[in-house]
Amino acid sequence: MDIPVLTSPETYMDNTQIEQLRMRLVAPLPGRAAQYRMASMHRLEELGYNPVPPPDAKVACVLKLLYWRDNAWHTLLIQRTQNPKDRHSGQVSFPGGRFEENDGELVNVALREAQEEVGVLPGQVEVLGRLTELYIPVSNFVVHPFVGLLHGPTDFVPQPGEVELILTPPVDAFTRPENQKQADITVGSGITLKNVPYFDLNGRMVWGATAMILSEFLELWVE
Repeated sequence: MDIPVLTSPETYMDNTQIEQLRMRLVAPLPGRAAQYRMASMHRLEELGYNPVPPPDAKVACVLKLLYWRDNAWHTLLIQRTQNPKDRHSGQVSFPGGRFEENDGELVNVALREAQEEVGVLPGQVEVLGRLTELYIPVSNFVVHPFVGLLHGPTDFVPQPGEVELILTPPVDAFTRPENQKQADITVGSGITLKNVPYFDLNGRMVWGATAMILSEFLELWVE
């Protein structure tokens, strides 16, 4: 895998996008309305019947990372390895994982998992804010997404056994109409979900909770 060479955010000529994003993250968020634009009808029906997570729902956090490279903003995604015990096996997602008692604050989960899964040190991430939490019925998790800005160069290193591939698309790849598509998707349970919205990244599908989180982020992002 080619390791990207990153440029420190301090070298930007204009930091306007980040400052505007920072302000929008502390204002009222777009929330579910933005998330649902990238939700399948099956997901909408599930969430309609279960708008509030059950008391036994587990907690997870993810990190939506931003960094500057080749005169453009990029983000970081991972493709998970195939694992029959993982309901999201093989899918494209953000670095993230389950809350553990010694994590303390929720943001620490996102930073810890980013270090474990892609080798990003917590001290190199400036947390800009958080997006709306999202309940995932199939795995009974409430996911808390955090947005971080990467400072300084680093090597992205996939965690063996957990991360199959690291993806580093430019943010504008998600805003291009030709990359926003729909398809029927058969999930591990054998159920075929019809007309699922997804982002197409060079043939890789970004769908489900990850696409829903991205959908809200894109409403806050100023080109």
